[in-house]
Amino acid sequence: MFSYRHAFHAGNHADVLKHTVLIATLDHLLEKEAALTVVDTHAGAGLYRLDGDYADTSGEAANGILRLLAPPAPSKEPAAPGPAAKSAAKKVAPEAEAPLADAIARYLSVIGDFNPKGGARVYPGSPFIVQHLLRDHDKLKLFELHPTDARTLDANIAQLEAGRQIAVLREDGFGSATKFLPPPSRRALVLMDPSYEIKSDYARVLDFAAEALKRFATGTYAVWYPIIPRPEAHDLPRRLKTMATKAGKPWLHATLTVKSSKLTATPTGETKRPGLPASGMFLINPPYTLKPLLAAALPQLAEKLAQDRNATFSLDSGG
Repeated sequence: MFSYRHAFHAGNHADVLKHTVLIATLDHLLEKEAALTVVDTHAGAGLYRLDGDYADTSGEAANGILRLLAPPAPSKEPAAPGPAAKSAAKKVAPEAEAPLADAIARYLSVIGDFNPKGGARVYPGSPFIVQHLLRDHDKLKLFELHPTDARTLDANIAQLEAGRQIAVLREDGFGSATKFLPPPSRRALVLMDPSYEIKSDYARVLDFAAEALKRFATGTYAVWYPIIPRPEAHDLPRRLKTMATKAGKPWLHATLTVKSSKLTATPTGETKRPGLPASGMFLINPPYTLKPLLAAALPQLAEKLAQDRNATFSLDSGG
């Protein structure tokens, strides 16, 4: 149950999608003066070193945040024309690279706040991204059961000296987080991003979301999930859509695919799994500003984070 460690995956393409959506959602919710409560059901360690042992082992950040931060490759000079063509040749300036979509630029700006010297040696997880954006009168509730990550999270949060603004709970987020709903201000964002290491996580997301909606129908609920060859992974967004529709609530579903999910054969004849090829974010009661932001950002993310020609994206909404 406790084998998953997000430190191996920090800053990968799934984090890029999740945190781009999270920041855009928070920016909108924080426009209102009333206090906001953010609940993170699976907080992890909160802060990660991309030059540390865990991240170095997987190297996943190289195809995620680090690829977005890399300078664009210089355009190649065209080959010199032959003598007969020199008189007709015209020097054409290379096309300027399209500016980054607002949501991506904003995401990179937040990551940059944690790396004042440039680059991304430090990668903030959702707890630190949220705390960085919250105001003094907002609240953050963090749940983490993994014993090592919970200790690290405690130590990382203690450095913020945030006082009572942040509560770290070594409890099952799916079993306990609804006790904070609805908050006194009746404004909340709940992030659900378990590891899905065990199949029951998919059903627990659905059960928790259903209970949370009953308790607090106007909250904003964000679910991250992996898109892998498993029936539960493909059923989850469909069942969330059905849940939101029956409750009469708007929803938004965004996915990002960076490579094929097919198994490949190595030169020695062994079968190689591709790693995580895609992930999705499903939101209930999303900000109305989120869809146009993602409509501009997702095509760029698919292009910049593509690992093969199967890279693509999708964006759907309803309600």
